[in-house]
Amino acid sequence: MDSLQDNFDKIYLAYFYRLHRFAKEYVLSDEDAENIVQDVFLMLWEKRHIVEVQISLTAYLFSLVKNKCIDYLRHKNVSQEFKEELNYKLSSLEEINQAFRSDEEIEKFVTDAINKLPERCRVIFIKSRIEGKKYKEIAEELNISVNTVENQMSIALKKLRVELKDYLPLLLFLTIC
Repeated sequence: MDSLQDNFDKIYLAYFYRLHRFAKEYVLSDEDAENIVQDVFLMLWEKRHIVEVQISLTAYLFSLVKNKCIDYLRHKNVSQEFKEELNYKLSSLEEINQAFRSDEEIEKFVTDAINKLPERCRVIFIKSRIEGKKYKEIAEELNISVNTVENQMSIALKKLRVELKDYLPLLLFLTIC
């Protein structure tokens, strides 16, 4: 598109301020808005030979800036969630230092989590994981189906994962050592 190439400077000067103001409304930062608009013009310049504007140039440019703003905000949102997750993990690690000072404390924490299970889940979990019984043995002993034992174990494990989620890496490490 020769007219785009020939008029690029004029287009840049005519639209930069408006596009910058538009982007700033959404990304809030003056610097980020400027970077977004610069990226749009850079892309436009790099693709000047293949870009064909099917709608008005104004609508096309604002659409490009809008999409860049969306990408920016999505990335920022993911980055923020990542930072929150890292802070959460950091505080969990700090709690581990304070929560577990001895094997007895670890055992008490796990025992407390097991004791919070519903009675049927707790009984089945203890028979399976602590007493080492097979599902079929537990089913016969409690006069229930193997399927019920499997379902109750699944419930128990899900609840324990939630209850012990902050400490699972440490617990796994301690069982390996």
